Amino acid sequence: MEFILNPVFISVIILCIFCLCKINVLLALIISAIIAGKIAGMHSDEIMNVFIGGMGQNSEIALSYILLGTFAAAMVHTGLADVLARRIILLIKNNKFILLLILILLACASQNIIPVHIAFIPVIIPPLINCMNRFKLDRRAVACALAFGLVTPYIVFPAGFGLIFQRLVADNMTLNGIAVSVNDVWKSVWILGVGLLCGLLWAIFVSYRKDRNYENTIHTKKMCNSLRFTGSHYITFIAAAATLAVQLWTKSLPLGALIGLTIIFGTKAINPKNMDILINEGIGLMGYVAFVMLVAAGFAAVLKSTNGIETLVNAIIPYMAGSKFIAALLMLLTGLFITVGIGTSFGTIPILAVLFVPVFVKLGFNPAEAITVFAAAAALGDAGSPASGTTLGPTAGLNVDGQHSHIKDTCIPTFLHFNLSLIIFAIISLIIF
Repeated sequence: MEFILNPVFISVIILCIFCLCKINVLLALIISAIIAGKIAGMHSDEIMNVFIGGMGQNSEIALSYILLGTFAAAMVHTGLADVLARRIILLIKNNKFILLLILILLACASQNIIPVHIAFIPVIIPPLINCMNRFKLDRRAVACALAFGLVTPYIVFPAGFGLIFQRLVADNMTLNGIAVSVNDVWKSVWILGVGLLCGLLWAIFVSYRKDRNYENTIHTKKMCNSLRFTGSHYITFIAAAATLAVQLWTKSLPLGALIGLTIIFGTKAINPKNMDILINEGIGLMGYVAFVMLVAAGFAAVLKSTNGIETLVNAIIPYMAGSKFIAALLMLLTGLFITVGIGTSFGTIPILAVLFVPVFVKLGFNPAEAITVFAAAAALGDAGSPASGTTLGPTAGLNVDGQHSHIKDTCIPTFLHFNLSLIIFAIISLIIF
């Protein structure tokens, strides 16, 4: 009964209900934060001060999205996006599964090889919408394919965003009582990648294999006829490589994106006179997503201030009964609940580490078991959260014609196929490791 009256529990439930009722995510987050604070006995001015102060925690991510959106707009201005879309259309040869494979590879590359994250989606997807409609391709399958490519690389591979995630896991587990290195992390979390792959295959070949009809309500601009890469295209590729290199060297994605843009403008691949236009387009592409991430950080700050997260975890500990399997399941469900609310697995890691690592030690989890369950608990909810870039990105591209619902067509499908898979395979890891 204690957890039912918990402010975190109530606010996240209300957030989900609001989103299902098609209330804008921004408003849903703000209202849910106020409700959580009020249940915890906070004054209104205190709630808003904590909320606004907490927004700064995602400022780097928000800035990254704006700059990466500008980088994506640069791909449009150089014509690179058109060339890539045209090459994709020729490659798929009337086979929708090849299209899905290409989109998965692009999404994976956006996390590790060319770390533009979700900024590529509103650039590449719209020119392909009419092609998808011709195939009668269920966009829920596309949303799952993109979500798989956005989530799996950072969980499994220690490069790009994956290096950030796995370092956070290692550092926070070490800080709280279990000595872990990044090498230990990637050697353990491969099983989570297998689970995500199973969820993807189920979505594509079972859940959303059947044809789904969409109306051709938009007219995409005529793409360039040439398939050849020009000098400006190669410069854009060099800028992308520089973005990755600087990000890996400095651990700063905004700085990497800034260097990439500097190369594009400095070499005049795009006329510097168009800089204002490009920035405006970048804000148009990613501004809403960036602001949702800021508001989600404010929501998370209010949840932390209520002390409801610690109370929620303490409330489930008596039900663990000294069993690794029961403990793992309860911790996974708690991580899922928290991440769905705050929308970021990266931000969930420090919260969960303080609470879960001592439980791992007490119940005798070995390092591989602890790493896998902890990483899964942190990542759970990223796919499916209304406030996550993993769901906002696909919706930004697929809903270009107003025929793709953020909640029903992106959040619910990705939630079911990937979160359930992560839970199942995290439990299986207790048997294997």
